[in-house]
Amino acid sequence: MKKTAIVYYSKHHGNTKKLLDAIKSFDPDLELIDVTEKPEANLTEYDRIGFASGAYYSKFAEQLLNFAKVNLPEQKGVFFICTAGNPVKVYFNAIADITAEKQCNELGRYMCKGFDTFGPFKLVGGIQKGHPTEDEISGAVEFYKNL
Repeated sequence: MKKTAIVYYSKHHGNTKKLLDAIKSFDPDLELIDVTEKPEANLTEYDRIGFASGAYYSKFAEQLLNFAKVNLPEQKGVFFICTAGNPVKVYFNAIADITAEKQCNELGRYMCKGFDTFGPFKLVGGIQKGHPTEDEISGAVEFYKNL
């Protein structure tokens, strides 16, 4: 099995971390790197590097984007995982641009709904309650298995 790390940011409701915990159960050798605890890391030893985040202001978390700019080696296999209150494909653009600049090979993208209480959603108690669902979590594991 290829040596894999997933760099992630999952703070507000832990939506993204739920997916990663399920993936880690499937692949105990997977290295999870929380950018809030480890803003720098040597990723040269990994064959595949995932980036996982909730969507903030229509993109991955700024801390994660900065981590990728500074720490991602060139020509690695990369993949992306995202949770969002309103899942749309543009949320991948910023991270995909960074990895493309480093001539990385994109292996895939996975996105699902996540509970969201940002901004006006807080006034109504949030949107996408109960997400990610068990099916969405299983979907993330299947996505990872098929990379």
